[in-house]
Amino acid sequence: MWRVFFTSAIVAVVVRTAMGWCKSGNCGHFGSGGFIIWDISGAQDDYSFRELLPMAVIGVIGGLLGALFNQLTLYVTYWRRNYLHKKGTRVKIIEACLISVITSVISFGLPLLRKCSPCPEADLDSGIECPRPPGMYGNYVNFYCGKDKEYNDLATLFFNTQDDAIRNLFSAKTVHEFSAQSLLTFLVMFYALAVITFGSAVPAGQFVPGIMIGSTYGRLVGMFVVNFYRKLNIEEGTYALLGAASFLGGSMRMTVSLCVIMVEITNNLKLLPLIMLVLLISKAVGDAFNEGLYEEQARLRGIPLLESRPKYEMRKMTAKEACGNQKVVSLPRIVKVADVVSILQSNKHNGFPVIDHTRNGETLVIGLVLRSHLLVLLQSKVDFEHIPFLNDSTGGSRQMRHNFNEFVKPVSSKGISIEDIHLTSDDLEMYIDLASFLNPSPYLVPEDMSLAKVYNLFRQLGLRHVFVVPRASQVIGLITRKDLLIEDNEDSSNVELRSTGVRFRRRNNRMFNRNADVERPLLNGLLS
Repeated sequence: MWRVFFTSAIVAVVVRTAMGWCKSGNCGHFGSGGFIIWDISGAQDDYSFRELLPMAVIGVIGGLLGALFNQLTLYVTYWRRNYLHKKGTRVKIIEACLISVITSVISFGLPLLRKCSPCPEADLDSGIECPRPPGMYGNYVNFYCGKDKEYNDLATLFFNTQDDAIRNLFSAKTVHEFSAQSLLTFLVMFYALAVITFGSAVPAGQFVPGIMIGSTYGRLVGMFVVNFYRKLNIEEGTYALLGAASFLGGSMRMTVSLCVIMVEITNNLKLLPLIMLVLLISKAVGDAFNEGLYEEQARLRGIPLLESRPKYEMRKMTAKEACGNQKVVSLPRIVKVADVVSILQSNKHNGFPVIDHTRNGETLVIGLVLRSHLLVLLQSKVDFEHIPFLNDSTGGSRQMRHNFNEFVKPVSSKGISIEDIHLTSDDLEMYIDLASFLNPSPYLVPEDMSLAKVYNLFRQLGLRHVFVVPRASQVIGLITRKDLLIEDNEDSSNVELRSTGVRFRRRNNRMFNRNADVERPLLNGLLS
């Protein structure tokens, strides 16, 4: 966590310094970027009770459009994965280029069909020029307008970066900058483009486009509210912000974190109750139809994503019942290479229990070996032996012939598969001792343990495998929290503590224990 914090701090300082240097025009068009922050602290700071109804309507619209967006992207992703992407990588590139061409045609074609509007009266306090100066980003874009004091509201949305377009929609003191027809046209086109772009072979996210969609229909609702309540000091940009929050809540189904994010990037704490209201409404409406965007996509891709709480039926089930009647595929400690290849080819498991036999013939589970580690051993061949060998059960007497990097899965590839390994007939007759490559202390649960508890173990510990074993008949000890405190159960001469706070606590613990030993006879005398 501290690494992420330190990296974020460095990035913020560097970006802030670069922004200050680029303000003098040294960076050209690239100098207008920076943090994605839409400061609307000077916008509407109060709201009326009569505005709660249209704000609730925005929440309902966000839930409906968010649920529809999740369902449409699910269908498009399913079709893309099962039909389009099976034709090869070239088809992915063609699809991305085709989406880019369609986006460009719409972005240029629709503003050409839109008539220009006259600029509003200049407001010196707002600091907004109409039309905007050439080469600058902002409000009031003059796109093929016949007069100088005209602007194209649809081009103002299409010919800006998404963060600048959102800043235009959030802006205050720009009443009637956009017409209802332009907002509706942009909403339909951008919504459709966002659906077909999501999941394509381009590095694209959904957070900023979601804000763009929500702020568009939020501003549209705000226009009608301004016309209906003319006597109230209402800003269309306020409703654009609420619309953005409602769509993200209806699509991603986040509440607390999303609420904090929206307040931080807009720097308007006074609108926190309204943002909470539309988020709760949009999430409730969206949950009535489907799950969140990322949950749906994870399920489609077969990712075993566990929910925050187990199902109620799991309370009545045991770990043994969850295992079913499936046969446990295990490996002996000293295994033949041919057997390893056969097991990896016939099973898709990512981990296998390793068993060994005692002198009394008893079978013991001595650890867990990962599929990826077995593939590394098969590929390297350095641990192959011609005859079965017997060392200690831990493999400590054998020299390690690998380094740690060999067992790390590369991020940029899918790793090794069994099809990538080529072995000769002599290799298949050799043996491998797995004692040096297994996890000797895997997680074990008794067979009659509640499945709900097993579920919570996976969630809280981030587990991937758990062994189900018969209930043990003996107890060899009991560990409490106190046993896990080094300063209480270790001698000071054997423990090196670098923290002065730990030394202070340990010294206090000694004083407390010494006082307790003195007072214990007196207490026993009183109790007797």
